[in-house]
Amino acid sequence: MSPPSTRSLLTIPFAIPAYWTPEQALAVVELLEDLRGLIWSHYGAQLHEEYREQYGSLQLDTSPDDPDDRSF
Repeated sequence: MSPPSTRSLLTIPFAIPAYWTPEQALAVVELLEDLRGLIWSHYGAQLHEEYREQYGSLQLDTSPDDPDDRSF
């Protein structure tokens, strides 16, 4: 048996439960949106630079999501 790869040692796999209520699922989505906003507000300049390095001059939408304009 071969030893686990370094990559697998640095990741934590997880599954999304299929038994969440709609309210629980919404709470998780809202938490992720809040976390995204906090990360962008703290690391925005570095993230812009990283996106430029990785993807060239693609336009980025880093404005907070409009809660009335949701795709779901």
